[in-house]
Amino acid sequence: MLYERWRTVARDCAGEIALRDLATKRRWTFAQLAAGTESARAPRDAGRLACPTGNGPDFIFTVLRAWRFGQVICPLEKGAPPVLSPPPVEKIALLKTTSATTGAARHVAFSAAQLAADPENIVATMGLRRDSPNLGVISLAHSYGFSNLVLPLLLHGIPLVLVPGALPEALRQAAATGDNWTLPAVPALWRAWHEAGAIPANLRLAISAGAPLPLPLEQAVFERSGLKLHNFLGSSECGGIAYDASDTPRTDASLIGTAMRNVELSRGEDGCLVVNGANVGETYWPDPDARLGGGTFRTSDLVELRDGGVFLRGRASDLINVAGRKVAPETIEQALLAHPAVRECLVLGRPSEDAARGDEVAAVVATREEVTIEQLRQFLHARLPDWQIPREWRLVEALEVNARGKLSRAEWRSEW
Repeated sequence: MLYERWRTVARDCAGEIALRDLATKRRWTFAQLAAGTESARAPRDAGRLACPTGNGPDFIFTVLRAWRFGQVICPLEKGAPPVLSPPPVEKIALLKTTSATTGAARHVAFSAAQLAADPENIVATMGLRRDSPNLGVISLAHSYGFSNLVLPLLLHGIPLVLVPGALPEALRQAAATGDNWTLPAVPALWRAWHEAGAIPANLRLAISAGAPLPLPLEQAVFERSGLKLHNFLGSSECGGIAYDASDTPRTDASLIGTAMRNVELSRGEDGCLVVNGANVGETYWPDPDARLGGGTFRTSDLVELRDGGVFLRGRASDLINVAGRKVAPETIEQALLAHPAVRECLVLGRPSEDAARGDEVAAVVATREEVTIEQLRQFLHARLPDWQIPREWRLVEALEVNARGKLSRAEWRSEW
């Protein structure tokens, strides 16, 4: 199914540029990509599993060869441990690596139809077009990059330009090679490019996913350049979930957007978001979980669905329990981000020395100018109940994301 779909795309777009690699200055038309795959030999001793890695053209060719020879694809970040074997089910076409909600790495298995449904929804919802190539800065192996860069290229003919690095100057040089770009990235990159004045003026579409998009950043980019950063929520278990297609910045940080095309969202009895659609994965591998299967993914994201909008209220697993009263860390983070000196912040719960108290609220704050912890406390006292004010603080120069491009409360909790 997937390889036949690719061959149709390659025929329809034969003479058009499909892939460019700015690092090597090489380029391939759709016909050349197809010819290179057709002439490839069957892999030796690779079994049913192919693991594309890196952010270069070889990633794309590995995917195409796997489709041609009926292998299961398992994209891997550099240095990730190898997967020993695919599920013993013939219909499985893809394994996505996910940390899930426990922090333990495992995989999500997808059939060919489920794999194809996600880019179908993304192209339709975001309005991806063949005359607006994707700039490939984010990881191709990550669920976000695979669904927004690799699959739109191979299943919908959306050209891809691979950029050698995410530094501001690399982005400037890449954008100067063409026009009318689509650029998917993560908030940390958007912030770095904004502060360096490197966001290209010739972007048609700017997408932000992988972590919550701070309102001050979204508003600052819009005020300086008129560019709207479109907030996007996805998950390894199902791909795209919700997207903010509006033309102006949001005024509520908890608003993610509206449901993706062909995706049905509901609120479970536990208050968490439930995703239904043809894009939802088959199962976890190797250990199935009742939260995923049969076209349904039950997330651990607390949600409010109102007036067509999707409002995230934190993660059930991240709720901080202070003497029996619970608060989502995002509530405190949003209040902190309103302070002009706060650049980034992360709030988490830590076990209190007094067991009866439950958790202590702790905050890690990166600032853009000098500010004291006492000043931050006083700022929050005017906006939050006393019991929600962090008792423990760390002021840092920057909050570094992990290998998956996210700020991990679990990792900060363990490092504290």
